Amino acid sequence: MIVLKTSRELSIMRKAGKISQTALRLAGEAVEPGVSTWEIDKIVHDYIIKMGATPSFLHYNGFPASACISVNDVVIHGIPHKRQLLRQGDIVSIDVGACYEGFHGDNAWTFPCGQIDPEARALLDATEQALYRGIEQARPGNRLGDIGHAVQAYAEARKYSVVRDFVGHGVGAKLHEDPSVPNYGTPGRGVRLQAGMTIAIEPMVNQGRHEIEVLKDGWTIMTKDHSLAAHFEHTVAITPDGPVVLTRLD
Repeated sequence: MIVLKTSRELSIMRKAGKISQTALRLAGEAVEPGVSTWEIDKIVHDYIIKMGATPSFLHYNGFPASACISVNDVVIHGIPHKRQLLRQGDIVSIDVGACYEGFHGDNAWTFPCGQIDPEARALLDATEQALYRGIEQARPGNRLGDIGHAVQAYAEARKYSVVRDFVGHGVGAKLHEDPSVPNYGTPGRGVRLQAGMTIAIEPMVNQGRHEIEVLKDGWTIMTKDHSLAAHFEHTVAITPDGPVVLTRLD
């Protein structure tokens, strides 16, 4: 069931989104060679708690950390670890959620670790732009297929592939709500968008093929061909005036 948010609930979600995006910004600032993914996770955890919120991901279905930190060919759900040290040239996808007064903000970004090669930079730029192409379609009267098609068309025109096994989602009082928001689709098809809907649009784009594999830990999702992957996400409110990003890296 799709839950439409009231103006009061949207106001709370703005606050949750602000906490989530600031935690993500702080995490991105910590991405440097020699830093462990565990240290970055601690920065996220401590900031969210300091702001009177709770980390959305911590213990969610058993996930052991406050942030998902996915490096290079890890698409999503990377588990932070003290022994995982970042290296020059890595690309680091960080996914952060914060729950404030009963509502979630969810966002992700892929950060360069020092200087990265031009091919990696092109992947990051394309995935970020694909996200904004999807957001542009998040308007009342459009359909979910319009969002997915916009993401897919932009990525595939640049010879990348979009992950199909994992998708975006509704977000609100629950971290994952209806509807599912695929990063592929057909224009004019799918659920019709209405004012009051809040969705997480999150392109997961691979440099190679779209197939993924799940590691033995049950969480870590890697590209099957070990090509690089990027992940960008915003929580977006659909309003009568168009899309409003509730999480933003300012």
